Formats: sequence, C-alpha cells, structure tokens
Amino acid sequence: MSHIKRNGTNAILSTSVEYHGFVFLAGITADDLSKDVAGQTAEIIAKIDAALEEHGTDNTRLLSAQIWLKDIRDRDAMNALWTKWLPAGAQPARACVEANMASARHLVEIMITACK
Repeated sequence: MSHIKRNGTNAILSTSVEYHGFVFLAGITADDLSKDVAGQTAEIIAKIDAALEEHGTDNTRLLSAQIWLKDIRDRDAMNALWTKWLPAGAQPARACVEANMASARHLVEIMITACK
C-alpha cells in the first residue's frame, strides 16, 4: 500500500497531502485580511510557493488551480499577480469563480494540485 503524507492536519483538514508524486494543497487564504485583493493574492502566492517547496516541487509543476473570489470584479487585479507568477507554458487547468467566503474579510482563496 502506498504511503500518504499529510501535513498541517487538524480536526477538519490537512493543509497539504502528498500521494504518488502528486501534491494537493488545501484552499489557501491570506493571514493579513486588512490587505486588498492584490495584497491577499501576493501573500497567498508566497504561501503556495513555500508549501510546494516543502514537497520538493514548484509552480512549474502545477496541474490545476481553483480560485474563489469574494467579488468576481476583482478578477483582473488577482490575475495581474497570477500571470506574473506563472512560468510561461506552465499554466494549470483552472477555475475562477465568485463565492461567499468563510469571512467577509477574505477576498481570495486558492487551491492547488501539483506534481513532483
């Protein structure tokens, strides 16, 4: 039986799960909720980079991304950072939708699947 590696596990979720060379990140949000959508996106991208590095991979190995925005009109501001962060030719399959967030102060949440 293959080993499943779980990190940051609590009663509700694991912040990341690795299995057979695939890395699944939980939805990541910013810690500083006083920031605007660009500030929160920048913080989330940095957290994604750190989580991927912890698993021995990076943003050149993204497979899919799910992005939730509190207000879909913030998509362009979020995409400005997202597109600068993605390496050319490494764009994942992606969904980006407007959603009711866990807190009114959360403006964006991003969930990633990558491979090693």
